[in-house]
Order: sequence, then C-alpha cells, then structure tokens
Amino acid sequence: MNISTACIPKARELPEGFVYLDEWIEDCIIDTKYAGTDNFMGRPANGYEKPLVVASREVAEGCVRAANLLRPQGYVLKVFDAFRPQRAVDDFCRWGEDGSDQRRKPIHYPNLEKLKMFDEGYIARKSTHTRGAAVDLTLVDMETHQELDMGSIFDFMDRRSWPDYPNLTPTQRKNRDTLRNAMLSSGFEPLENEFWHYNITPEPYPDTYFDFPIR
Repeated sequence: MNISTACIPKARELPEGFVYLDEWIEDCIIDTKYAGTDNFMGRPANGYEKPLVVASREVAEGCVRAANLLRPQGYVLKVFDAFRPQRAVDDFCRWGEDGSDQRRKPIHYPNLEKLKMFDEGYIARKSTHTRGAAVDLTLVDMETHQELDMGSIFDFMDRRSWPDYPNLTPTQRKNRDTLRNAMLSSGFEPLENEFWHYNITPEPYPDTYFDFPIR
C-alpha cells in the first residue's frame, strides 16, 4: 500500500459500488490534489476531508487493468482524483465566478482569463467525476520514482494540456502516448482538453450525481 495513505484511517463504509483505489492497486501513488493546497484554488475543496482517492468499482477495475499493462513497462500509476463530490464541483464553480481570487493564476492559468474557464471546458457544473466515471492520473517511473514529463502539470488550464497539443518534445509525446494507450486498452476514453483525464465506458451511473464526502 502507498505510504502516503497507509496510515490514514478510512471510513469503514462507502456507498455500494465505490472503493478506495489504493486498496485495489497497492503500488499506485495517491496524490489527492483537492484535499490540499496544490491545486488551482490553492486550498482544499469542499468534500475532501482526507487525502484519499475513492472510485467507482468500474473505474477501479479499469485502473487495475491499466496498472497491469504499465507495470511491465516500468511505470506505476499516480492518481490525483477519481470520484468527486458534487459539493466540490459547486465549490469549483463558486471559485470560478470569483474574479478577485487570482492567487494561482501564474501556476495554473497564466494565459487564460478566469471567467472564461467555463466556456473553455476547464470547469464544468456537471462532471463525470461526480457520476463515478472519471479518473485523473499520470505515470511514475518505477526506477527513478519520478513523475514522467507530460509537458504540463496537472490542472494546467492551457492548450499545452490538450492530449494532441503539437509542440511537445518527443519524450513528452511518448509519455502521453504510453498513458493513453494503456487507458484506451483498459476501457477508458480520453478528454479532449486534459491529458490526465479519462472516462470509463460505459458509464456506471450516467444519471446520478453523488455527493458523499471523501473521508
């Protein structure tokens, strides 16, 4: 089990159909961005009470398949987010509508006006994460223990984060393709403007927006 989550007491019960991802993939690295301050808001999001990743069973099964494909290539998964409570999505939206809070602009959206995040698709009022269908992740080298260079950081709101952004180095393109190929082979579909975001198909709960906290 990942050291960062091994000593965190977990609620014994999750809604039926949801699991803690690190209990399914013991060598995955959990880096729950929205439980801390290293995210585009610069603070924890509502609903993230502990730095854990909860996923629907279908997403977890897909991630297991991807991890099994990547491990022989020398990589392990680093997961930023999966299930996202609706209260967190609502929190994102309130933040997006507050033009006065620009603390993280130099890091996460240097080339984008904050209020355009909705039109550009970087903030959504309804999310596949909340329906238990999505996962945000990247790759870590098993030998160096370093996150692979994907050409931008997680939640960088810019065309550089689009999966097909053309001006990447050969290494960055190879790294993105390695992740993409494993996820596509494991039942996921990519998002057009975030290289880290994948949706499981078919969706397990296409009409339900869950709002239980992560604890």
